[in-house]
Amino acid sequence: MKKIMLQQEPIDITLVMTEVGSDSDGAVVSFIGRVRNSSHGKSVLYLEYEAYGEMARKQLQKTVDEAAARWSLGSCMVVHRIGRIDVGEASIIIAASSPHRHEAFQAVQFIIDTVKENIPIWKKEFYSDGSSWINGKE
Repeated sequence: MKKIMLQQEPIDITLVMTEVGSDSDGAVVSFIGRVRNSSHGKSVLYLEYEAYGEMARKQLQKTVDEAAARWSLGSCMVVHRIGRIDVGEASIIIAASSPHRHEAFQAVQFIIDTVKENIPIWKKEFYSDGSSWINGKE
């Protein structure tokens, strides 16, 4: 199973973790990105993510497929939220399973790095005195 999702609803981390992995996998590795309360010396109230949905989905799927091919993953799932996300909430989860931990760790690292650099998803931080786009959309 190689699955990607963009959604406005909170991420069900337990569901993701139960869907990834099988009896032939010795490792399930996950990364959870959360909204933190400060950034660039300012107090963050919340974030908003925007995405070019169709293109983001295609590029996410391509990234997951590439990771699965490079590291022989059993399964992989990426869920990224869009819209408003409050401090402490998860904005993304990546979970990958493989027979051995090394491959799963490498795949998850590759996926998050690719998401941050190449996928058309933009983050806007909101502060008490304004807001700013982070790395991208103006």
